[in-house]
Amino acid sequence: MIIALPLNGGQVGDGWGRAHNVAIADVDSRGAILSFEEYEVSWDTWHDQAGEGQHHARIAKFLMDHHVNRVITGHMGSGMVHMLDKMQISVVQQVRGSAREMAARFGTTESSE
Repeated sequence: MIIALPLNGGQVGDGWGRAHNVAIADVDSRGAILSFEEYEVSWDTWHDQAGEGQHHARIAKFLMDHHVNRVITGHMGSGMVHMLDKMQISVVQQVRGSAREMAARFGTTESSE
């Protein structure tokens, strides 16, 4: 399963749509992390520079380009949740802790909200 997480240092960041850095983790069915890559997406900067539709499109493209199945975050707005639902990407919110540990914990197909 491919997981995306906003980062705050090595921790899961609070705001998905305003993340500066995002990790993409490939997690196997046992919760083992096969790869963990960090990307500077600068969504915090881009957020207020265009309309919501353009911002959501930028995020959707990133998720499609990385074949993401699930997003794990501290918080996400309802509009973003709706968009990801339409994309069939599951969302787990209110997550705190080490990004790597949370990717392993919520990265199996059995784990969900």
